[in-house]
Amino acid sequence: MGRPTQIAALVERYDAFFLDAYGVLVDVAGARPGARELLAELERRGKPWCVLTNGASRLPEAAARRWGGLGLEIPAARVVTSGSLLAGHFAAHALAGLPCAVLGPPDSARYVERAGGVVVRPGEDCAVLVVADETGFAFPQDIDAILTALFARLERGDPVHLVLPNPDLVYPTAPGALGLTAGAIAVMIEAALSARLHGRAPPRFVALGKPQAAIFEEGVRRVGTRNALMIGDQLETDTRGALACGLDAALVSGGVSVEHSAHDGLIPTWRLASLL
Repeated sequence: MGRPTQIAALVERYDAFFLDAYGVLVDVAGARPGARELLAELERRGKPWCVLTNGASRLPEAAARRWGGLGLEIPAARVVTSGSLLAGHFAAHALAGLPCAVLGPPDSARYVERAGGVVVRPGEDCAVLVVADETGFAFPQDIDAILTALFARLERGDPVHLVLPNPDLVYPTAPGALGLTAGAIAVMIEAALSARLHGRAPPRFVALGKPQAAIFEEGVRRVGTRNALMIGDQLETDTRGALACGLDAALVSGGVSVEHSAHDGLIPTWRLASLL
């Protein structure tokens, strides 16, 4: 599943690079082996690069500060988060000015505010629900309150728009261990809405992050070339999204994906044992 290679050969081959954050550059222990060296080599060679992350819990400047504390020099201008895609989504769907419930920490709400949404408390009437992260709210109390408000709105016949910046279902919490993330929360909410509406078509979440095309196209815009390689640790998000956009993809071992996960013909262009 994917041709084995080493990072040095890929740096030579491609004009630009997209890097996943969690599972590639960092993990629960800090900066991953080879991450600092890779960034330094890309800078030395003058190769454009940016981080493409499904995170919507930290603003780019906050993420850059956190990674800087781990010894990774990543300017905020090189960070493309799924949360940053909310601005374009709100503009395209005329959501600015609408009341929005947000599940996530404070920076998730700031993303919504920057997009033009008016953030309301869980339980207040909301035309838009943004599930940005699995942390930063009271579980299950805030979800219960939001579901109640959504049901009331749908019963009145008022529209509801559901947005999922981070569609990841799971993420690696430690070697061999997984945790639920925002996508799993969204699945639960969709199931609850579907059950309550008794056969009527419920609203569905619009996903923005990987594997959707928008985040890759924003990356291409920033680096200025399509001869770019996506380096990630998940087949379903990093690899699938890159290949669908006509980009090559390298899968780094050690993340969520496992050796036998090459299903549906989903095979990365390259396989990396590490960034070293």
